[in-house]
Amino acid sequence: EMVMAEADIAYQLRPVDIMKNEHRTPEFLNINPAGWVPALVTPEGEHLFETPAINLYLAERHELTHLAPAAGDPDRGMFLSGFFSLTGELEPAMKRVFYAHRYVVRPQDTAAAKQLALDAALERLQVIEERLGKAGPYYLGERFSLIDLTLTYWTGSFASQDLLEPFPATCACQALVRARPKLQAHFAQLDEMRVNYAALQTNGQGAK
Repeated sequence: EMVMAEADIAYQLRPVDIMKNEHRTPEFLNINPAGWVPALVTPEGEHLFETPAINLYLAERHELTHLAPAAGDPDRGMFLSGFFSLTGELEPAMKRVFYAHRYVVRPQDTAAAKQLALDAALERLQVIEERLGKAGPYYLGERFSLIDLTLTYWTGSFASQDLLEPFPATCACQALVRARPKLQAHFAQLDEMRVNYAALQTNGQGAK
């Protein structure tokens, strides 16, 4: 949604309530057999899933070079390196933080698994912090891209933002992204969703 908002792309939103297992209905599984959200149905009827893939597809299909440098652009190589490093290393670690119970055999090991995942996420974030500290304010210097948007999404999901205190360049990048006019409402909505989900988890009602 944020990519579409940033680029003024018209789309139709179909909410899927995972708390009601709507992501497991035959209708949704026909779109994404893995049962994960989000998913995208293209104008040609193709079914796409995996958020990074969807975002990159949208950026390239709509020639959003302010989000993804085009082939031949001097920044293209660094963009691909940073984007796939972020989505291939930080994102999986963050998912293990949120869904640690899925990665253990014994329930009593969940807390330890969550801490290991958090340590891995912070270790990866330190590498990104060093890049931002040298080249910032964005990952590509003065140029905003999908890297910064994806980074801000995941860093905003930490249970405590105090964890980001050792990462000033990351915090500065996060603030710039959240302040973008077309994204402000989306981040506010995301913050509210996270608060509500955290409350459900506290009550033992989180998504399985």
